[in-house]
Amino acid sequence: MQIERIDFIALPVDNLARADEFYSEKLGLARNPNTSGDRWVEYETGNLTLALMEPEAFGGEFRKSGTAVALRVDDVAARREELEAKGVTFFGETIDSGVCLQAFFADPDGNPLILHHRYAPV
Repeated sequence: MQIERIDFIALPVDNLARADEFYSEKLGLARNPNTSGDRWVEYETGNLTLALMEPEAFGGEFRKSGTAVALRVDDVAARREELEAKGVTFFGETIDSGVCLQAFFADPDGNPLILHHRYAPV
């Protein structure tokens, strides 16, 4: 078997309408106009589709994700300030790893997110 690429990652949410508002309004992600929003909403990010879904709609049970999604931004400090002005709470200070800057926060359902900017080559 040869995997061609990863098409999407799905994040579980407890309230799809609230999550949709957060990802589109606060984060400014472009919603795929072909998703209905009834049970599943997709955002196109350029290299990977981020999908939000209510597990109950598919026979599952909601549990927040334990895996963080790193969102590449041009300027972590500026984007963090922008999100804080919109009421987003961050966990601790921005981290400088020596190759990138990272600022940790979560969506309204507790799914971990990271503002990320790599400034050094790997």
